[in-house]
Amino acid sequence: MKPDVTAFFDEATNTVSYVVRDPGSRACAIIDSVLDFDAASGRTDTRSAQAIADHVSAEGLEVAWMLETHVHADHLSAAPWLQERLGGKIGIGERITVVQDTFGKIFNAGTEFERDGSQFDRLFAEGDTFAIGGLTGRVLHTPGHTPACLTYVIGDAAFVGDTLFMPDYGTARCDFPGGSAETLWASIQKVLALPDDTRLFLCHDYKAPGRDTYAWETTVAEQKADNVHVGAGHSREEFIAMRTARDADLGMPKLILPSIQVNMRAGHFPPPEEDGNVYLKLPVNRF
Repeated sequence: MKPDVTAFFDEATNTVSYVVRDPGSRACAIIDSVLDFDAASGRTDTRSAQAIADHVSAEGLEVAWMLETHVHADHLSAAPWLQERLGGKIGIGERITVVQDTFGKIFNAGTEFERDGSQFDRLFAEGDTFAIGGLTGRVLHTPGHTPACLTYVIGDAAFVGDTLFMPDYGTARCDFPGGSAETLWASIQKVLALPDDTRLFLCHDYKAPGRDTYAWETTVAEQKADNVHVGAGHSREEFIAMRTARDADLGMPKLILPSIQVNMRAGHFPPPEEDGNVYLKLPVNRF
């Protein structure tokens, strides 16, 4: 079945969020939502999430799921804000517990921070399925960028998170804690084993050199033929060497420190401190 897919692009973080609708009902899922955050002032805004909420309301949709492809390091999730207004269950990969354990220590989150994934409504494993009305979604565990990365296959569409970018841009970085170029190669092969006409929807686009417009939809066939990192003619060994060298020169995402602290909590901020205010930590010389 071919789900209806509506994309919402946030240029501030180069992130694409999606509303995926069952064409035979009102049921939908929201994938990789964005809570706007100004790092200089520490202020949040909901304009990006409101655009999604307005679309859901205008179309008369019923939200079954708020899906996260992974714990994002470049934007804050708006899943709790949307869930409060629209309903739906928040889902992520079961390996979130690995991410929580790693970053719980890095941010000294304390014993009150549960590291069992209980902040989420559903933890998905390889091969799990879920329903969006009459649509059946299927889960692929596609780690490498992070240990908890998932690809959601819904009908003829697959939502690959940061695993792949547009063919002219390549693949995700693997230098975050728990990342691995070897693992990412294997995960990408799993995605490329889907039918050639599978539509691939990406979480980000940064406009490759020579391309003037943003893009976030491609196909398995196009990736196999043209991806500059893993397309035809590129070997596993070449990819691992390229990815490792490339990652060594990359700077950290500008929102990684606030994003991880919030997203490992399913989009919730840390609890208020004694003065009633919420604080995010800034580890010094840790990364």
